[in-house]
Amino acid sequence: MPFGGALGDRFDRRRVLIASDLLGAITFGALAFVHQPALMIAIVFVAEVVAAPAFPAVEAAVPNLAGTELLSWANGTIGFGRNFGQMVGPVLGGVLIAVGGPGLVFWLNAGSFGLSAILVWTVHGRFSEDRAESVPEHEGMRAGFVHLARDPILRAVSLAWMILLLGVGTVIVAELPLARAFGMGSTGYGLLAASWGVGAVVGSLLATRLPKQRERAGLFLGTVGPAVGFGLVSVLPWFGAILGSVGFAGGTDAVSTVAFQNIAQRRTPDSVRSRVMGAMDALVTGALAVSFLAAGPFVGAVGPRGAYAAAGVTSLIGGAILFPVLWGRRSAPVVTPDASAGEADVAPA
Repeated sequence: MPFGGALGDRFDRRRVLIASDLLGAITFGALAFVHQPALMIAIVFVAEVVAAPAFPAVEAAVPNLAGTELLSWANGTIGFGRNFGQMVGPVLGGVLIAVGGPGLVFWLNAGSFGLSAILVWTVHGRFSEDRAESVPEHEGMRAGFVHLARDPILRAVSLAWMILLLGVGTVIVAELPLARAFGMGSTGYGLLAASWGVGAVVGSLLATRLPKQRERAGLFLGTVGPAVGFGLVSVLPWFGAILGSVGFAGGTDAVSTVAFQNIAQRRTPDSVRSRVMGAMDALVTGALAVSFLAAGPFVGAVGPRGAYAAAGVTSLIGGAILFPVLWGRRSAPVVTPDASAGEADVAPA
C-alpha cells in the first residue's frame, strides 16, 4: 500500500485510477480461463497489487474534486457505495455462481472494473494540485509515515485503530462459533455479517451530513461505539439483540471512518496525501493481519463471547488514546495548513 500511495502522489491520480481499473479488469478476466488453484491464487495476488494504488488515490483526490465544504458528503457517499457493495456482493456472487458458475462472476467483476475506468475518465475536475515545487520532507515513499508520525491527531488515530483492530480480528473469527452457540449455524453467521453491513450503510449515510465541528466527536465515536456494541454481544442472551448490537458497532465505525477521512484530508498537503492514506491503510491492515494469526487459538481459549469482550476492551483502549489528543487543553497547538482550501486546522500536539 505505501507503494500504491506513492503512485498517487507522483502521477496524475485520474490516470492512476484508470490504469488500476484496467489492470484489474485484465487480471479478473484472466481468472475466467484458469482452473488450477495455485495459479488462481497467484493471479488474485497480482489483482490485489494492481488495485493497491486505487484506494489512496481516491482518498487523496476527494478534497480537490469536492472541496473542503463537501468532504462529509463526498466521503460518506463513497463509504455508502463501498459498504453497500460489501454487503450485497457476497449474496449476488452466490446467485451468479448458481446461475452461470464462477466464470460468469469473474467476467462480470472484470466488466465492473472496466466500467469504473470509464466513469473515472468522465469525471470533470482536477484530481491533483499543481506540483511545481517539491518539499524535501514530502519526498520518498516513507513520507506518508513521516507525516503520520508528526501530526498529533493522525498519529493518535493510527495507534488507536491498530489496537482496536487487534480485537476486531478475533471478532471476525468468533462470528461463526457465536452463531453456532445460539443454534443458528451458517444462517446466523450470515445475519451477523449482514447486521454489520446494514449498520455500516446507515452510518455512512448519516455521516454525509457530519458538520466540521462534530468531526472529532464522530472520530471518537468509532472507539466508543464498537466498545459498547462488542461488550453487549458478550453478555446479551438473545440473538436478535446481538444482531442489533453488531449493527450499532458497524454504524459507529462507518461514521468514524468518514470523520477521520475529513480530518486527515484537511490536515495533509495534497503533495503527500495519497502516501499518508496508503500508510494509514498499511498500518491498520497490518494490525488486522496480526490479529487473524492469533485469533484461532484465542477464540478457542476464551470462547466467542470472550473474544467480543476482548474487542470491547481494545476499543476502550483506543478511545483512551484518542480522547486527550482530541480535546486536551494542556498541549500546545499545532497549525497544519490545508493545501486544498488555504485554511488551517488547529489541533493539540
